[in-house]
Amino acid sequence: MKRVAVLGSTGSIGKNALLVVENLGKEFTPIALSCFRNVELLSQQALQFRPKVVVLVNQEHLPFLKEKLKGTGINILTGKEGLCEIAEMKEVDLLLNGIMGSAGFPPTLAAIRKGKRVALANKETLVSYGQIIMEETIKNKAEIIPVDSEHSAIFQCLNGREKANVKKIMLTSSGGPFRNRKDLSNVTIKETLNHPVWRMGKKISVDSATMMNKALEIIEAHFLFGIPQEKISVVIHPECIIHSAVEFVDGTIIAQLSNPDMTLPIQYALTYPERRPSITKTLDLTEISTLTFESVVPTRFPAVSLAYLALKKGGTTTAVLNASNEFLVDAFLEQKISLDKITKIISEVIDKHSPIKEPSIEEIQEAEKWAKKEAEKYVLKK
Repeated sequence: MKRVAVLGSTGSIGKNALLVVENLGKEFTPIALSCFRNVELLSQQALQFRPKVVVLVNQEHLPFLKEKLKGTGINILTGKEGLCEIAEMKEVDLLLNGIMGSAGFPPTLAAIRKGKRVALANKETLVSYGQIIMEETIKNKAEIIPVDSEHSAIFQCLNGREKANVKKIMLTSSGGPFRNRKDLSNVTIKETLNHPVWRMGKKISVDSATMMNKALEIIEAHFLFGIPQEKISVVIHPECIIHSAVEFVDGTIIAQLSNPDMTLPIQYALTYPERRPSITKTLDLTEISTLTFESVVPTRFPAVSLAYLALKKGGTTTAVLNASNEFLVDAFLEQKISLDKITKIISEVIDKHSPIKEPSIEEIQEAEKWAKKEAEKYVLKK
């Protein structure tokens, strides 16, 4: 039996992960769950799955959680420290990290340093700390199995094949809710969060609308697979059936196809290298009338160009891109800036940044703080 810690169990990834674990039966069990503040759902999950420990990061509603779990014997931890504590637990065989943002880095690093498998849905960890994370993974003989549908697809296409034979990685993108809309200066929050295919949290929905999620995925793929940026491309594929593809030097293209459902890459990350029957609806190719593909227009989606720029500048620049984006997404959701300002401000912040090559964790964290302060200056001007 494999014991799984699910970080962010009340979010979209976490809820799907628990569905997968439940479907897999006694082979997997959730031994630890965490959430930021959704104590009602966390308490329901804890009563259903009876983990050994739960973590509530925001302690505001701790009394409520204690009352709900009274007499269950479930241990309650709090704060960001609690996330690292469960990541390091001997009883945890596998950590599924579904936390959004840079907060996902410390528990990921903690689990890797204990030589664990990390099923990683937190792309920001690799965007900001990619070189450190991959070095620590090798050093501690740990594993990172990607959960993002695109990186799971690439992982599967590359499995057992020589990286030297890769000509190009093709990340697919739905194009988001504004694929055919040129002016993003007056779009509403409701429109932005209404993704045409995926049901996701607010942050990643905004990133999808600006295509910053694809920018982050370019950087993530670079570090995760050790592929140079010039071999990573993006193609818009509105149907979201091909989740990504790899072209090899002989011209062969291998792609991973499935219905758009996150339970499939989550399950593969848990059971790898084996496969199990899943709850994902089987893809019927006869029902697909058309698969379409479009090039990314840089003027419409400048976020993609920013990813390549950040990788070219190197060092702390990718962390600056990520941190400023996190701050600006919040600013948009708080109606302080329009959606189109996100990439414009990030571009200004990156231009101002003097990168530190091969930075330490502390230097990256300082760069993140600087980026958020710089982004805030532009928000206050508006």
